[in-house]
Amino acid sequence: MSTSTFTQPGGAGTNPANPSREAGPSFPRVLNSEFIKFRTLLSTLILLASTAVVMVGFGALSAWGTGSFADAANSDPQAAEAMAAQGGDLAVTVPTSGIGFAQLILGSLGVLLMSSEFTTGMARSTFAAVPKRIPAFLAKLVVILVSTFLLTAASTYIAGLVAVPILDNYGLKLDLASSQSVKLLLVSSLYVAAVAAIGMALGTLIRNSAGGIMSLVGLFFVAPIAFQLIPGDFFEEARKYLPGNTINPMTAVEHVPETLEAWQAALVLGAWVVVPVVLAMVLLKTRDV
Repeated sequence: MSTSTFTQPGGAGTNPANPSREAGPSFPRVLNSEFIKFRTLLSTLILLASTAVVMVGFGALSAWGTGSFADAANSDPQAAEAMAAQGGDLAVTVPTSGIGFAQLILGSLGVLLMSSEFTTGMARSTFAAVPKRIPAFLAKLVVILVSTFLLTAASTYIAGLVAVPILDNYGLKLDLASSQSVKLLLVSSLYVAAVAAIGMALGTLIRNSAGGIMSLVGLFFVAPIAFQLIPGDFFEEARKYLPGNTINPMTAVEHVPETLEAWQAALVLGAWVVVPVVLAMVLLKTRDV
């Protein structure tokens, strides 16, 4: 009696249906998996909801403050001078008044998205399923970029809708369809998404939630203040290139002297995103889990 053996086409580690393709999860499947993890975590939903509430709340509060300031300017010469000194249309910036808090919350979410993988030990399961690691990182990056951009844009628009009737009571008009309003919405949303990407890179590099969040706070909130307080031309010039100081030049109606041009600020912010993200991918690939 003779025995016959069956050899799988393509050998081990290949897909029998298509011998030319390696077996393993495709990027769309990895992306879907990361999105499921993202939307099913209670802490993630709480942070997203908190961001929306804070942005809408600050939009309403800023509308009331701007209206009161404009009201005082009608009877107080000093308030009128202060209002004139600020220039531009004060009402147009009302919907984005909560961006500073949004970048802190969503930047911290970016940190947690990656650091929690290591603190909980889930990274071993994630990278066992995706041995190349980079597809899992890129999938997380896509999820956090898209989610934070859409949430910031929606929250900014809703904040504008809430602010319109409040400003109307003070005789101030806010046109959410104007070119400047649309520019502020898009640029602010892109900026917050960039902050979240930087946070995710920090979470990957440091692998500790508290350390990553503190590094993010130091970079975006502490460093600008420190550079402003330390005397010297170097710190005054270097302050322009901090990531937290790039949003104002990008959203300004007119270029302010001694600040970066809008395109320069965009390049600086892009560099602050690309460099840590690439470094995070390199170290993620070479370090042990």
